[in-house]
Amino acid sequence: MKNETLEILSKIVKKRIVEMPKNSYVSKLVRKGKIKIANKVGEEAVETVSAFLAQEKHELLEESADLIFHLIVLLEYSGSSFEDVIKVLEKRMEDD
Repeated sequence: MKNETLEILSKIVKKRIVEMPKNSYVSKLVRKGKIKIANKVGEEAVETVSAFLAQEKHELLEESADLIFHLIVLLEYSGSSFEDVIKVLEKRMEDD
């Protein structure tokens, strides 16, 4: 996994949340609020699981990307980041 890609994406999402450009999907989602963001994460999680169960690798990868993207939006909206999640995972690896 390329942490650089996730870091860049997180920065883009954070910038969109702060600047709220009119044509941005992130801005549109954020304007709809916390419940809509949470619902999108849930929707993408279900679609990811469905793709996994159908054993369609391409679909699984596409849905996983959607899930990660929407999770980053949720994290940035909440004042956290994917980097914070990485730190938690790294700490867990140390504890093992």
